[in-house]
Amino acid sequence: MNSREVELRGHIIDSLILPRALDIIMDMGGDFQILEIEIGKRKSDPSHARILVEAETPTLLNKILDELSEIGASIAEIKEVQLREAEMDRVLPEDFYSTTNHQTFIYYGGEWVEVEGIEMDCMIVVDPKTRRARCKPIGRIKKGDLVVVGREGIKVVPPERPRGKQGVFEFMGSDVSSEKPLVTTIKKIASEITEIKRRGGKIGLVGGPAIVHTGSAPVIAEMIREGFIDVLFAGNALATHDIENALYGTSLGVDIESGESVSRGHRHHINAINEINRAGSIGDAVEKGVLRSGIMYECVKNNVPFVLAGSIRDDGPLPDVITDVIEAQEEMRKYVQDLDMIIMIATMLHSIATGNILPSRVKTICVDINPATVTKLSDRGSSQAVSVVTDVGAFLPILLHELKKMNNDGD
Repeated sequence: MNSREVELRGHIIDSLILPRALDIIMDMGGDFQILEIEIGKRKSDPSHARILVEAETPTLLNKILDELSEIGASIAEIKEVQLREAEMDRVLPEDFYSTTNHQTFIYYGGEWVEVEGIEMDCMIVVDPKTRRARCKPIGRIKKGDLVVVGREGIKVVPPERPRGKQGVFEFMGSDVSSEKPLVTTIKKIASEITEIKRRGGKIGLVGGPAIVHTGSAPVIAEMIREGFIDVLFAGNALATHDIENALYGTSLGVDIESGESVSRGHRHHINAINEINRAGSIGDAVEKGVLRSGIMYECVKNNVPFVLAGSIRDDGPLPDVITDVIEAQEEMRKYVQDLDMIIMIATMLHSIATGNILPSRVKTICVDINPATVTKLSDRGSSQAVSVVTDVGAFLPILLHELKKMNNDGD
C-alpha cells in the first residue's frame, strides 16, 4: 500500500472536517489509520488529528490527498514547496496546484508564506525577490512565472464553522429551503450587517434586474445612501432598468406603481440608454441633472464604486458597462479582497461569477426565489454561502426596516 500522513487542526469536530476527511478516503477507495487524535475540551480549544492515508496506487493516493487538501488537511511531513517555470504565456507546468478559495500558505524559504489574493481555481505564483506568493488565473500566467506544483509545502485553512447559535451563518446552516422563517432570518442578517458596519467593515451587493422589476430599487438606493453598501456588482440590465425606472417610472415598460403596461413602454429602456449615451456616462448624467434618483444615482452621489459586466444579450449597452468579460473580472477583483460580506440578490450568473473570485472568509448571503441559484452557487465551490429562498420584493423592504430599526435604536 502507498501511504502518506496528513494532519487536521482546528475545530475539526464541530466543523465536521474530521468525518468529511474519513468519508473522502473511504469513498475514493482508500483506507486510513488514525495515528493520533487530541480533542479540545472547551469550545475555544482546537483539536488535532494525525491520519495515515493508504491507497493501492500512487495515482489514487495523490487523488485522495488532493481532495483532502481542499477541506484543510495538510501533509504531516513538512517539505519545501515545489516550483516550476511556466514555459509559455497562459501555459502551466505539469502537476500544477489549483487553489481553493480558502486561506492558503506555502512553505517557502523555511517559513510559511500566506498566498495573497486567494480565490478558487487559480495558480500560486512565487516572486523569489520579494518572497511573496500570489494567486493568478491561468489567463494571467506569463512565461517564466514560478508556479507551485505538486502537493508538498501547501497548507489550506478553511473557515471555522460559527460557534453557538447567535449568527445567521449558524442559524441558516441547513439545506436550501423556502420553509425557513423569513422575518427571523432577515433580522439575523440585518444584525450581521449592522455589526460589520459598526466595526468599519465593507459590504458588497451583487444585483439583478428583478430588484427593479419588483419595485425594490428605492430600497437598494436607500441602503446605499445610508452607507450599508460599499460596492455594487451588476450587469447592464440592472443599471438600465434602474435608470428607466428613474426617468419614466417603468421597468421593461411596466409601470412600477400600477403594475400595468404603458403605451410604447417597450421603448423606455432604449430611451434610458440613449439619454445616458447623450450625457456621456452615468456619472455625467447625474452631474448634468439628467438622472436624479435610483440605485445608480445613489452610487454616483455617495462615491460607491460599481462594476457593470457585459453580456452577449445586452441592449446598448450603457457606456459604463465593461464589455470585455476578463477586464470586468479584473475590475471586480480590485474590491472583493477587502469585503467582509457580500449579498447576492436575484442574479444567478453574476452571483456564481462573483463567488468564483471570492475568498471563503467573505460572508455570503444569496437571495433568490429559485432554489437552483443558491444550490449551484454552493456546488461551484462557494460553500460559505447562506441561502434565502424568497422573492426579493418581500425580502428587501423587511431588511431595510430591520436595519433602520437596529441603527436607530442603537442595538
